[in-house]
Amino acid sequence: MAARRRMTAGVAAVLLAGLLAGCGGGPAQPPDPSASGTPSSASPSPSDADKPTDRSPHGVLLSAQLAMQTARRAKITYRLGADSAAGLLFWQPKTALQIKRGTPGTAEQLIVMDTTAYQGGDDATAARLGGRHWEKFGGATGADGHKEVPYAGLVDQLNPVVALTAAVAAADPVLLGEEKIDDNTLQHYQVSTTAERYAAAQTQLSESRRAGLRTALAPGGATVLTLDLWLNDKDQLVQLRRTGTGPEGGADDLVQYSDFGGALSVQAPAEADTSDTGTRSTSPLAR
Repeated sequence: MAARRRMTAGVAAVLLAGLLAGCGGGPAQPPDPSASGTPSSASPSPSDADKPTDRSPHGVLLSAQLAMQTARRAKITYRLGADSAAGLLFWQPKTALQIKRGTPGTAEQLIVMDTTAYQGGDDATAARLGGRHWEKFGGATGADGHKEVPYAGLVDQLNPVVALTAAVAAADPVLLGEEKIDDNTLQHYQVSTTAERYAAAQTQLSESRRAGLRTALAPGGATVLTLDLWLNDKDQLVQLRRTGTGPEGGADDLVQYSDFGGALSVQAPAEADTSDTGTRSTSPLAR
C-alpha cells in the first residue's frame, strides 16, 4: 500500500511539472507596430468550429467582423475616388500603414506608425528637403488631449473592421450569391446605410475621427451608401466596395485584402534621412 501511495504521488508530480512547463511563464504579447518595425508571425484564422452558428446574413457579417479582428493585418490594394495605392495595413493592436503611389523611381510613399507618420521616399521630396527623403510628422492633439493617428480618415476608410462594424449595424443585409474573383469563390453580401450611420457605428473611435470619417464618406453630399462585401470560406473580407448617391454624385471606393495575418512588417525610415515638420491634422486625404 505504501509503495502504491509513493507511485501515485510521483505521477502527480510529473503531471504538475508538465503543466507548469507548458504555461511558458505567462501570456505572449501581441506585436507592437509603434516600434521601429512590425515583424509578425501568422495569426490563426477562425475554424468552422469557432464561427457563430447563426449563418443568416447578419450572423455571417458578425463572424466576418470576428475573423478580421483575429487577422489584425493584411496586404491592401485600393481606389478611393481619384486616390489609388497598394501596401500593408495593420489595424490591431495598433495602427500601421505603408502605401506607395506612382511608378518605380518616382513613387511617393506614406508610412503611418501609430501617432507618427513619414511621407516621401522619392527624389522630389529629397530635392524639397535639401537631401533628406522623408518628412516626419505627428498626429494633431485631439479634444481629449491625446495625439491622433495621422491620416486617420484614410486609415478608417481602409480598415476592414470599421467597414464590417458599419455593415453589422445596418438593417436587413442580404446575400446576393456566390461570385468568382481571381479564381476564388466568394460570398457576396450587400447592405444599405448612410455616411452618418456608418460613422456613428464606430464607437471605438474618437468623436473627431468619426467626424472625419463621415466627411470622407460623403463627397458631394452623398446621402445613401451601399456596401458590397465579398467573403471567403473563412468569413474573411476579401473585397469591399462602397458606392454613394447624392445631389452631386458620391463615393465609388474599392478595397481588396489578401495575406491575412501574414508575416508582414512596416519599418520606419532612418532618422538621418528624415526631416521633422511637427504635426498635421487628421483630415482625410483629398479625393
